[in-house]
Amino acid sequence: MIFNYGRNEVRSFLISNALFWLDKYHIDGLRVDAVASMLYLDYSREEGQWVPNEYGGRENLAAISFLRKTNEVVHGNFPGILTIAEESTSWPMVSRPTYLGGLGFSMKWNMGWMHDTLRYMSHDPIHRKFHHNEMTFGLLYAFQENFVLPISHDEVVHGKGSLINKMPGDDWQKFANLRAYLGFMWTYPGKKLLFMGCEFGQWQEWNYDKGLEWAALEADNHRGLKRYVRDLNLVYQAEPALFENDFDWEGFSWIDASDSDNSVFSYIRYARNKDDFLVVISNFTPIVRENYCIGVPKGGCYRELVNSDLDVYWGSNVQNGGELTATDESCHGFDHRLRLALPPWQH
Repeated sequence: MIFNYGRNEVRSFLISNALFWLDKYHIDGLRVDAVASMLYLDYSREEGQWVPNEYGGRENLAAISFLRKTNEVVHGNFPGILTIAEESTSWPMVSRPTYLGGLGFSMKWNMGWMHDTLRYMSHDPIHRKFHHNEMTFGLLYAFQENFVLPISHDEVVHGKGSLINKMPGDDWQKFANLRAYLGFMWTYPGKKLLFMGCEFGQWQEWNYDKGLEWAALEADNHRGLKRYVRDLNLVYQAEPALFENDFDWEGFSWIDASDSDNSVFSYIRYARNKDDFLVVISNFTPIVRENYCIGVPKGGCYRELVNSDLDVYWGSNVQNGGELTATDESCHGFDHRLRLALPPWQH
């Protein structure tokens, strides 16, 4: 059953409902579920169960018109609110303005990134080198939409298990893997969505009949993960390179996307001012890599902002002394290089 989006009274009812929540409850925005089921006339229907549109296509023209109108009205009446589409296909321009032919949403869930990266993390580290593209493929389309990275309720319900239990290994390894994964997520282009309980590694999948497992925070492993997420948030808030150019190629550059043998990823995030940048490096194996070299844009001193392997996060505490100096040697197409020790499962 679907709404008849071509009837004015139906459109009015639905748009008024959206305005009601924004007006009376002052919510920050609206997330529209299963947008694909609205856009396609043949969604979940067999041959003969749907009627093509007036041009013979499968697109629901009335639904497209309705979504555009809804976004125009809610953004026009409440500037600054967000509308976010959970749209699972490659429909173009979901998060582009209606005057350019888009649907007018503020952002779109990046379902591909979520599926690919969680699948990568589920592999035993010894096999990850064969699945390196699952972490890099998303950059081929990362800036086609204004994306949200959605580690949402959908990933921790209905038998899917908790986020911490998607990680391989024993307890220490699970937490180390999850810290590395969240560090990758926080520094990856796109806005962040992390469902409650994931920030401290709740063991049980989410149950709406129960509260979160707050008692877990009495243990060092859960407390360390929560502290790490807090510190990621503080760095994210303080560093424009992590949020100013989230939706633009200008904000991202690979250093090395191809080191599959070591399961290491390195890249740079840039603020609008290109002199303001962060160097990011992730090691998704348990091996400490001494004297690992990466190219960097500038010489001078580089300060370590976050290291997911610190003992305060329940890590093994492999460090680089807090700061490193880049030498005038070319590497990865840059004129300068850093030599550093990569901790295990580190970001």
